[in-house]
Amino acid sequence: MIIGTRGSRLALVQTRKVAALLKEKGIETDEQIIKTDGDRFTDRPLYQVSTGVGAFVRELDDAMIAEGIEIAVHSMKDLPTARPPELVTAAVLPRDSPYDVLLTKEGLTIDKLPKNAIVGTSSMRRRAQLLRYRSDLVIEELRGNIDTRLRKLEEGQYDGIILAEAGLERMGWTDMVRTRLDIDMFTPSPNQGTVAVVALAGTPAVEAVALLNDEISQIETRIERIVVTDLEGGCTTPIGAYAKFEPNGKKIRVRAEVLSCDGTKSIKVDEKISAENWEEEAEKLGKYLADSGGKMLAEDAICYIQELKNQKEKQE
Repeated sequence: MIIGTRGSRLALVQTRKVAALLKEKGIETDEQIIKTDGDRFTDRPLYQVSTGVGAFVRELDDAMIAEGIEIAVHSMKDLPTARPPELVTAAVLPRDSPYDVLLTKEGLTIDKLPKNAIVGTSSMRRRAQLLRYRSDLVIEELRGNIDTRLRKLEEGQYDGIILAEAGLERMGWTDMVRTRLDIDMFTPSPNQGTVAVVALAGTPAVEAVALLNDEISQIETRIERIVVTDLEGGCTTPIGAYAKFEPNGKKIRVRAEVLSCDGTKSIKVDEKISAENWEEEAEKLGKYLADSGGKMLAEDAICYIQELKNQKEKQE
């Protein structure tokens, strides 16, 4: 079977992990690299990339449908909520760390950063959460693959950068000094830390990939998507969601929030829902989040981002 993947080091690590897991099941695969707009245009924020939502996904989707590529591997947080009917998310691997981490050359915590410190991130969510926590911070755009981002930190272009801890762990950089950000104050993107394996519908790949599925991670990530669905914000807006089974397995704690782009406003929910009726209760929680002002904040954020994009296009 052919596995489609982005060409970044992290994407290849994730893809080769899936290939190894499939090989253990007796399924051989070949790798095919697909270049995406998100990879090509690293000189601008994601919201300015022409494909918009799904900047790291759309070309892979198109290649699967047009060329018959049976499998693709994605960081699940990159997958848009609306998916082509020809494709099936056939497996969710066991979740790695959901945390955001701060990296500095000195190993500083976010509270110890100097006043007006420059922090790099490519995420509007992280930008808003950072400004909410410390309004003095100067947040600057940080694009490029994980190697490039670390190099820019080492060169002193930033006082600190924010990355997903899962990416560092998958790359094997476990000895790197980093500070985890509190998951209540810095609620991660929906599905952060999770790898999804997409298969071409109606092919043997669906059944083969399903052998890798982790049911707990699948439910948790599904809840996160349900809770933010009514916000209609997309992956570039400041939205976070994190669901986690309680140790007894009977309840699932759900945290979700939407913020204004400057971090001055936010609407948040933090509830425990039943593991038996998780889908229905997640839908109710999502509706409450949207109706309590969350959808208005998401709409404002979309307008703000579009305005920034228009200003940039005029300048060019």
